[in-house]
Amino acid sequence: MTAVAEITRGGTCTSGQSSCADVLLDWYGRERRELPWRAGPGERADPYRVWLSEVMLQQTTVKAAIPYFERFVQRWPSVQDLAAAEREQVLSMWAGLGYYSRANNLHLCAQRIVAEHGGVIPSAEPELRELPGIGPYTAAAVAAIAFDARATPVDGNIERVIARMFAVDTPLPGAKTELRRLAETLTPDEGAGDFAQALMDGVGVADGLLVGMLREGAQALRVAHPRLHVEHANTATQSQERKHNS
Repeated sequence: MTAVAEITRGGTCTSGQSSCADVLLDWYGRERRELPWRAGPGERADPYRVWLSEVMLQQTTVKAAIPYFERFVQRWPSVQDLAAAEREQVLSMWAGLGYYSRANNLHLCAQRIVAEHGGVIPSAEPELRELPGIGPYTAAAVAAIAFDARATPVDGNIERVIARMFAVDTPLPGAKTELRRLAETLTPDEGAGDFAQALMDGVGVADGLLVGMLREGAQALRVAHPRLHVEHANTATQSQERKHNS
């Protein structure tokens, strides 16, 4: 099958009648990874597990984080349990994962959630960003994945993909604001949580979001907007075969 992808001036990518989000979500529906913190199809995500996993995944691969995550949720199955733990216990459980400021902030964050939010993890990005250890990326990831809010987590990998996709030549960090804006134009109003996870999986599996789109069956993406740049499908398909580093 040959499909033509278009980027309209409003930032919406379409392939036939499907948007970029639809194409990527369809790929994610087939290829999504099973992870201990990830809700299954049709299931509601657990905000505690999402938040805990996102903190652990800061500067850490999925493969390394999984056993720590499983031990944490077995020992402290709720944010209230984690908040009630001794700091030394949390640091001891974290030992070996590195970047220990994350463990300190994790514990402080749990205590703040209990004290200031009644033990309920906030659903809005601004509130999340006020908590210890939660920056823009983690706040957007938690809001989208745990609450399906229309939020777009953008890290260095996503910045690279968006820069390629829209042929943004401005070097970082100067391009960060523009890259975030462009990434947000791709986020759907519904299904933002799955879309965020599809972005994460697509980058890891295939050297970028573009290959995730190609998985829909398109053999090539063609230039339909002067700002859209896409490599030939054969190159992207070869990249797709690379294994995720986790």
